Amino acid sequence: MRITTGVPGFDQLVDGGILKDRLYVISGPPGSGKTTFCSQFVTKGAIDGETTLFLTLHESEAELVNDMANFEFGFEQAVSSGHVKVLNVFDSEAQRLLSSSSRSSGEFPSNVENLSNQLVAFIESRGVDRLVIDSTMLLEYYFSDDLNALIKFLTKLKRADVTVLLISEMTDPSSYSDGHYLAHGVVFMHNYLESGGMTRGVQIIKMRGTRTDCDIRKVEFTDRGLRVDPSEKIQT
Repeated sequence: MRITTGVPGFDQLVDGGILKDRLYVISGPPGSGKTTFCSQFVTKGAIDGETTLFLTLHESEAELVNDMANFEFGFEQAVSSGHVKVLNVFDSEAQRLLSSSSRSSGEFPSNVENLSNQLVAFIESRGVDRLVIDSTMLLEYYFSDDLNALIKFLTKLKRADVTVLLISEMTDPSSYSDGHYLAHGVVFMHNYLESGGMTRGVQIIKMRGTRTDCDIRKVEFTDRGLRVDPSEKIQT
């Protein structure tokens, strides 16, 4: 089964949509549109009646809603509807849900198995259909003493019945991490300055089980969020 991402034009690059219950990495430099892409993804799920979770390690719900308020694709309404749950892992609510029951301090779980087990249990108990995690940067920091921690975390998520978008800060599309190799798909968001201003594009680096367009296609920010022009190829 394929599901639409909610980003106009993108699904045409992946044969009509992404495959359900798989793990995808959305990579790119700061300001390239990763969070907006993922916000449109969870909003589309909410519009379709799905339960979605946006797990952030950077912003609060209010900050994320405020950031997306510049667009008209309905993120704030989706959050208000209850179909989109935004959790910051450092907030008390998220700590209660995601920390191990054996930990009473309410701190971010230092054990990757505890974190992954609690997250999967939450996904299954709440019937979460779409999950966004923003981002790998702090996961890699907190689990830096265990080189296999992120692999264990992602492997656990891959086995859950949920479609996952994992945001990854990366400036070089040819510099792959373990997460990129493990994921079912990797999407790279480009942005670079040219004489005429900022040029933005999206490129499918990897997508298992589907035909893809691997060229860099034009992306622009509009009043309704990101929009991909599948007919316009970016020359680099």
